[in-house]
Amino acid sequence: MNTEQRDKAVPIYWTLLNDQKWSLHMAATEKGLCFVGSNNQAIDELIDWAQTRYPGSPIIRDDEMLLPYVKELLEYLRGERKIFSKPIDVRGTPFQIAVWNALSEIPYGLTKSYSDIAQHIQKPSSVRAVGTAIGANPLLITVPCHRVIGKNGSLTGYRGGLEMKTRLLELEKKDLVIPAEGSRLRVSTS
Repeated sequence: MNTEQRDKAVPIYWTLLNDQKWSLHMAATEKGLCFVGSNNQAIDELIDWAQTRYPGSPIIRDDEMLLPYVKELLEYLRGERKIFSKPIDVRGTPFQIAVWNALSEIPYGLTKSYSDIAQHIQKPSSVRAVGTAIGANPLLITVPCHRVIGKNGSLTGYRGGLEMKTRLLELEKKDLVIPAEGSRLRVSTS
């Protein structure tokens, strides 16, 4: 991810992923995926976000252009993918980008606390700001902010709602393979 802020308007292409219990608006620029919306939300969520982050950019439906991104997200939702490989294109402050990069480093099936993220980006006193940056994450699921929980292990706020966060965490826990006893690999959830 980078902090480059582009002045000119760029087209935002979007589609709607519909699969079983999932209905998510997704958007991309020519450089990469830039938005994954909340489950079962109207397109207004995408439009409002685009007007803030990409002012003046046309918003164009293009299901075919978004197909590679939809394919990866569907594979994840079906438990067939743990890591996303398609390019992303996000805009944010340097602090937000640092937080989003830290989120991207949380392994599939594991969780971290807000204070863990603050420590990771070497801003231990910025726990609240970390929470704000996580709340501004435009790429739900693909930049896994659902993997951040309260220090006491409780589920905390999530732009997509706690029901969506719970479903994503349950999906990942179900697919997480714990090594056999005696293995050198240890899985930690702290």
